[in-house]
Amino acid sequence: MSAASPLYRHDVLILGSGAAGLSLALRLDPHLSVGLVSKRELKEGSTLYAQGGISAVLDAHDSIESHVQDTLKTGAGLCDPEVVRHVVARGPDNIRWLLDQGVEFTRDSENGGGYHLTREGGHTHRRVVHAADATGRAIATTLEAQARARTNVTIYEHHIAVDLITSRHLPESSDHRCLGAYILDLKTGKVETFLARFVALATGGANKVYLYTSNPDVSTGDGIAMAWRAGCRVANMEFMQFHPTCLYHPEARSFLITEALRGEGARLLLPNGEPFMHRFDPRTELAPRDIVARAIDHEMKRLGSACVYLDISHRPADFIIEHFPTIHQRCLELGIDITREPIPVVPAAHYTCGGVIVDRQAHTDLPGLYAIGETAYTGLHGANRMASNSLLECLVYAESAAADISRRIAEVPPPPEAPPWDESRVTEPDEEVVVAHNWEELRRFMWDYVGIVRTNKRLYRAKHRVDLLAHEVVEYYSHFRVSNDLIELRNLIEVADLIIQSALRRRESRGLHYTLDYPFKDPSQRQPTILIPDHYRPRKM
Repeated sequence: MSAASPLYRHDVLILGSGAAGLSLALRLDPHLSVGLVSKRELKEGSTLYAQGGISAVLDAHDSIESHVQDTLKTGAGLCDPEVVRHVVARGPDNIRWLLDQGVEFTRDSENGGGYHLTREGGHTHRRVVHAADATGRAIATTLEAQARARTNVTIYEHHIAVDLITSRHLPESSDHRCLGAYILDLKTGKVETFLARFVALATGGANKVYLYTSNPDVSTGDGIAMAWRAGCRVANMEFMQFHPTCLYHPEARSFLITEALRGEGARLLLPNGEPFMHRFDPRTELAPRDIVARAIDHEMKRLGSACVYLDISHRPADFIIEHFPTIHQRCLELGIDITREPIPVVPAAHYTCGGVIVDRQAHTDLPGLYAIGETAYTGLHGANRMASNSLLECLVYAESAAADISRRIAEVPPPPEAPPWDESRVTEPDEEVVVAHNWEELRRFMWDYVGIVRTNKRLYRAKHRVDLLAHEVVEYYSHFRVSNDLIELRNLIEVADLIIQSALRRRESRGLHYTLDYPFKDPSQRQPTILIPDHYRPRKM
């Protein structure tokens, strides 16, 4: 990149445009200059595809304490109780904030026109507010419209961050902080320099590291990998949640079947029509996701079956169509009438419970850098995320980060000039098949060796392979111009290594981490798995 290439300056740079990134942009003081970066179109991300809803205490028969206890129980002893109470307590106010933005949630005509609340796995009460079965789409499109209307928000679609800019890029600087990011414009192919007083990672999770996932293509762990390279600690990366019910159909590509179906009485069946969840947990279909996913995995392997089935056809057809119109329509397109027949389903990688360590204000270890949403490890989820707590976490930590930035903005000067991206010693890639092959190899061995059920032998095999891929990608990255696929592959390999390292350290089975070598919980390991990069520097408070 030449010195004349574009340089962008903002007060706040937000990387990622899902529920976390959009709500942060909207909560910031409108006098601040905000840069909002999105890898694809603005709303394209995991939020858009979230079907279920947002958990919050909105019913008189429910309580904050009940929501807290359900979350702690689902998290298998690894949640931070203070964080859980903070997030749950902020739930109702954040739902009201979404209503103020224009999000329209489904109402209950049989209950005085109040909001319809459903129940999902791990919850003991109906507390999931939703917009039919497309809650994420309602949130993403509404917040997108609000962001586009803000004159202080500059939107950069089709841009992907390559790496964070820190004071390490300025040899003469003694200040330790984040200064911005190098960002690839996917339309021009140029890496541009973005500088900001504050940077927020809202890049989502990392489940494209697995062969089968409910996530969109953009979920490649970019924020986690960039923060790790910048010296931030990560935690609990062994806890990757597999959603129990992804539609099994050759044309269905990553189509999720919301847990709300089970909340409304859908039953899991073997191919012969026999129910099986009662053999695994007394809560049957409403057991937490780790238990349901392992049960399905067990039965598929035991029977050699390609899938199991989810049946809600015993409920009235009008009820099904009203509450699950998206699923009903999509299944009809594929020749499945869910009002009359069961849905073929399989587990798929769904949610990253670990991430970049943050405090209650969403600070990472690197001053000037925040992390919110699925990118962050807050302590809320512990060893297993309870259904519909994720969008709530996005909203609460965006609120906290916005308030902290507003308090601190006056004391933080604009960052100094940073060196432009250097492409003087690289060439155009000559064998892009290497990237495609390594991407496929990585996702397959992660599925086979670091999936729902693990063993030490499988984990060591995965570690050997990820080390080889990392060496190849470093070599490739050093010699050729960056591209979207190369950036994402580099990040996925980084994240895969963090997952494997974390899984090898946890010598017990807890929550989403289940190993045949250590099939029981070990009370001595009731703490998060924390990985520390070589160049970690403790944050000065």
